[in-house]
Amino acid sequence: MRAVPFDAADSEPCQQVARFWPSTVGPYEARVTAVQSEGVAAWGDPPIVARCGKAPPGPTTDPCIDVNGVDWVATPLDDGGTMFTTFGRDPALEVLVPAAYDSHPLLLPPFGAAAEAVPQTLGECSSAQR
Repeated sequence: MRAVPFDAADSEPCQQVARFWPSTVGPYEARVTAVQSEGVAAWGDPPIVARCGKAPPGPTTDPCIDVNGVDWVATPLDDGGTMFTTFGRDPALEVLVPAAYDSHPLLLPPFGAAAEAVPQTLGECSSAQR
């Protein structure tokens, strides 16, 4: 794995990803973010935040789920929310879902086209992780 620089959200691959950010996530409309980058977007209140440019995750014991052909690693956060990170894609996409939303994985399908803008070249989640 390579280290992803802080400005990776503005990289060419992430600019491509940004072309596919959904206009809505479930019933939640897009909103303005504090970060001025096309590779970062948000929806709803509290915000569901998506960011491109994260370093791809390595082996993990966190659950990995397939959502319409995209592998996502689900990492529980201390505040009760969940961080979903694409697996096998470089750069990775991260979707932070606050605890206020109970159907976390159901919020991921709108991110499929954005995730697929980055080819899955680093493998798939093992069946033991699913």
